[in-house]
Amino acid sequence: MSTLVATILLVVFVALVVLVISRSVRIIPQATAGIVERFGRYHRTLNAGLNMVTPFVDRLRPLIDLREQVVSFPPQPVITRDNLVVGIDTVIYFQVTDPKAATYEVANYITAVEQLTVTTLRNVVGSMDLETALTSRDQINTELRRELDEATGKWGIRVGRVELKAIEPPSSIRDSMEKQMRADRDKRAAILSAEGNKQSAILNAEGERQAAVLKARGESEAAVLRAEADAKAQAARARGQAEAILTVFRAIHEGNPDPRLLAYQYMQMLPQIAQGDANKVWIVPSEIGKALEGIGGLVSSIGGQAAPAPQASAPATPLTAPVPPAPRPTSEPAAPSALSGPGPQFDPPIGRHAGLEGWLASSGGPVHDGAVGDGEG
Repeated sequence: MSTLVATILLVVFVALVVLVISRSVRIIPQATAGIVERFGRYHRTLNAGLNMVTPFVDRLRPLIDLREQVVSFPPQPVITRDNLVVGIDTVIYFQVTDPKAATYEVANYITAVEQLTVTTLRNVVGSMDLETALTSRDQINTELRRELDEATGKWGIRVGRVELKAIEPPSSIRDSMEKQMRADRDKRAAILSAEGNKQSAILNAEGERQAAVLKARGESEAAVLRAEADAKAQAARARGQAEAILTVFRAIHEGNPDPRLLAYQYMQMLPQIAQGDANKVWIVPSEIGKALEGIGGLVSSIGGQAAPAPQASAPATPLTAPVPPAPRPTSEPAAPSALSGPGPQFDPPIGRHAGLEGWLASSGGPVHDGAVGDGEG
């Protein structure tokens, strides 16, 4: 009987020891903290690792997470300065820096942070109109963070960031904003199109101006080149004619022609003078008789040496062309025609041409026309 009682007492003692040990040893995970209360009062804060407490005297409160937490609040209705109700959805990043203050300074710090965020958001956004609120998210985030950090500092909480997830204006306002945006985009598109047309017209005008300038410059240069080419060609032709005249003049002087040959050449030029439809009237000098007398003497000398031939009338052949006589003044009697007879009949020279006689008598020097006699017609 005594053995059984001893065994029961031993088992109870061992169980009591295990219970005491289990109540005395506390293992705190990393990034968490525990608040120990002794007889209902704050005793100490347990950090991560193995910790020992007094059993049946100390009580460990629920562990507090020391990591940065993210809390998303439902959209809150906020009235802007221009009396528009918008729904704003916020996200807060905060971290517990003092477990004791977070435990004893506020009953529920998450709810406290949410309500403080709503009130601060209404104060900040209420001082802005809708357009400013939509375009000033960074400013709203900065002001919210500053206000919340100051208010939650005594709670042992540090607010890291405050972000606005969405700002939802009323449906009518959204429609008006879409119309305004569409009109603004249409206006900018029209402005860009007008600027493009303007630049295109300017570029086209500049291109046409440059093309006209280049064309005019090319035509000017071409005209200058053509004028230079014509001048060079005329100079070359003039030099050629001068050389030809000089060559003929030198050949005539070197050949030393006699007066009869020159008279014969003079007679051969008469048909060429009469050629052409416009040559209706031409003038035969009175000295032509003297030239024909020299040709007649030449023919007689040749005929005396050669065999007898029919009557020679060759020198008169180019003169038998029906040439109308030149009109004469009514105050002077007309001279009888020398070209109508069947032979070399010529008018006797009435006047003398000193230049022609000198040229025929000399060796082909230059002819200087003198006064025309009355027999020219």
